[in-house]
Amino acid sequence: MKTKIITIVGPTASGKTALSVEIAKRFNGEIISADSMQIYKGMDIATAKPTIQEQSGISHHLLDFLDIDESYSVGQFVIDAKEAIKEITKKDKLPVICGGTGLYVDSLLSDIDFVDNSNNPETRSELKKLYEENGVDYMLDILREVDPESAERLSTEVNPKRIIRAIEFYKTTGITITEQIKNSKLNESPFESLTIGLTAKDRSYIYDRINKRVDIMIKNGLIEEAEKMLNSDLSPTASKAIGYQQFKPYFDGESDLESCINRLKTETRHYAKRQLTWFRRNESIVWINIDEYISAEEQFDMINNTIRGFIYG
Repeated sequence: MKTKIITIVGPTASGKTALSVEIAKRFNGEIISADSMQIYKGMDIATAKPTIQEQSGISHHLLDFLDIDESYSVGQFVIDAKEAIKEITKKDKLPVICGGTGLYVDSLLSDIDFVDNSNNPETRSELKKLYEENGVDYMLDILREVDPESAERLSTEVNPKRIIRAIEFYKTTGITITEQIKNSKLNESPFESLTIGLTAKDRSYIYDRINKRVDIMIKNGLIEEAEKMLNSDLSPTASKAIGYQQFKPYFDGESDLESCINRLKTETRHYAKRQLTWFRRNESIVWINIDEYISAEEQFDMINNTIRGFIYG
């Protein structure tokens, strides 16, 4: 039998944590974080990491466990999340996946194997040098020759690190990431998930929540946290966090604080839009409009029967 899990997804500031905690309380569950930045110790305010109070006594896994100078990958997440699911089910509890990192969620639910021997620092260093000398379009052309599907997918977001990673994967393993994902999907996933997505009828409602959340972050000490992180040895993974680089012009005396705050709000809204675009591709997601059911309790009441039917049906 497949392991049944509940998965809560959606854009930043949509209330995923509160709903996941409510579900875990009602159905004897524990939460596994699927957030690529909340894994890091000390990166608390910018990542909106749930506080002890917000966790409400519910056990959380894959949260606040990695030093900021350590890298992490989607492949490692799948391994760690599967181990956490085993631990939770051994206690006859319900695993609740909660997070907005779509690649993490999809890779776990599809049980994708990213191959342990696919990392090659020497090759990656050579590719980074090529990128620095020739630019992203040149790297996309290289990728297009060996893995046109990945090149097409990555050309829309133009993420140099992911482009380099796709080329590295091919050069190291002899197969493309596209092939690897397709081959992995031939194996039936051991999980059956009810995936609940949080969105809003009026997208501006989410954007307004983002703006307000940033203001609260500033009051809670985000500026100090950003300065500390920018002066730290961040791993390539940790350096991707939104909430730190946006303040570098302020610390360098090149911009005023208000402009940097506005930039952070804008980039966070753009990120939320990308998250929604990613999750909208999954037609099996049960969506909740958070502008219709404001509190986590109201959202839970709306979805309660669906969850019960899934778990006990």
